[in-house]
Amino acid sequence: MSLYGLIARNQHLRYVDAITGKHYTLADLQATVEAPDEQALAFLYLDNSIASVKMLLNCLNSRLTLALLSPKLHIEYKQRLEEVYAPYYIYDTTRDEIPDFDIEESGLYRSHRGVRNVIHPDIKLMLSTSGTTGSPKFVKLSENNLVQNALSILNYLPVNSSDVTPLNLPVFYSYGLSVFTTNSIAGGQVVCGNRDVVQKEFWEDMERYGYTSVAGVPYVYEVLHRIGFNRKEYPSLRYMTQAGGKLSASLVKSFGEYLSERDKHFFVMYGQTEATARMAYMPPHNLLRKIGAIGIPIKGGQFTLAPETNELLYSGPNVFGGYAVSAADLGTFEQPPVLHTGDVAKVDADGYYYITGRLKRFVKLFGTRVNLDEVEMILNQEIQGETFACIGMEDKQLLVFHRHGIQDDASIRSLLAKKLGLHPTAFKVQQIDDFPLTPNGKLDYTALQQGALPQVQA
Repeated sequence: MSLYGLIARNQHLRYVDAITGKHYTLADLQATVEAPDEQALAFLYLDNSIASVKMLLNCLNSRLTLALLSPKLHIEYKQRLEEVYAPYYIYDTTRDEIPDFDIEESGLYRSHRGVRNVIHPDIKLMLSTSGTTGSPKFVKLSENNLVQNALSILNYLPVNSSDVTPLNLPVFYSYGLSVFTTNSIAGGQVVCGNRDVVQKEFWEDMERYGYTSVAGVPYVYEVLHRIGFNRKEYPSLRYMTQAGGKLSASLVKSFGEYLSERDKHFFVMYGQTEATARMAYMPPHNLLRKIGAIGIPIKGGQFTLAPETNELLYSGPNVFGGYAVSAADLGTFEQPPVLHTGDVAKVDADGYYYITGRLKRFVKLFGTRVNLDEVEMILNQEIQGETFACIGMEDKQLLVFHRHGIQDDASIRSLLAKKLGLHPTAFKVQQIDDFPLTPNGKLDYTALQQGALPQVQA
């Protein structure tokens, strides 16, 4: 069955406009999207508004291949991507007109030039690998990828028809999309809006609608910790989920204890866009006993470790069909036998997996190979309540970013010199007002690298 078909079977489903409070059934939002005879591509620049959700649902219920993108992309990046991929349809409410496209009643812009590329029929969805730079690299996903991953997630998440779920993560991001698909298939009310946890309106909505779950990347949980989330009570909340990067052990413990003491659940999860969304989850009953673990594979998935590198390898029906970097790549869909995650991992005697670093997140200092993820972990453990980001500077220095006024630079250098057994000159520390984030809420290491290099070289 198709993803839309599974959603259509949910008789309890209602989409709620966070602005007006109005409830909509799937039938209320249904509208026909005309697709040409050939497989055609639609670029959808989606926010989380009810209008965008309506467009996403109706395009899912068509033969179109969909590329989901951030509406906040710079116009030059949008135009460059559109030149590379020549979409037949474009949905973008940030533009009043698009040259060589006509606006249709559905809200889609249709190309004057018709279908200009050959698309493999298995490609249903394309998700960008870069949220901010307009990279032409996409992950190619099939209808089966989407369905199988959603069903695997529903096998362990306690989604039910009484749930009220906010879309507080972007639907063009694999994690946000999985929140949307799973709750559309098995949930109750899905609240559509563009509010996130740093806005007071989000918390007003939580009280107004009675949110039963909240999803977040590590930065979201760092923000929640700073604003005193765990000092308050949320009667409607049943569980919380975390993915999109490794959460510090102290925050896993803090949120895990807070929720378990109230008979609520904290699901720490692991995934990549190349696996549609999810590859592993941590059963809440073992969370505090195995802090730092990504958990066990989802139903239908399997992990192995590469013999020489300990790289984590994954296989399952949710593995993507390859990358696209140009329109020519849309003609193929080939699933690899295993997904190379790029993460270095270990497994314990109970079959629980732990990520220990990234294959490419290393720097060599005075001949010593240093794992940047481990350095961040050390800093987060030793100096709690702060966020740190580390990048390598051409194997000459390790640069640590932190916020103004939280910790003095000399103590950070001294701590790392002691912990890593290297001379303090191996480390440079830079204070910033706040961290650049991708639209997915992850630390934007590319922006840090580009912004920091000139200063170090000066």
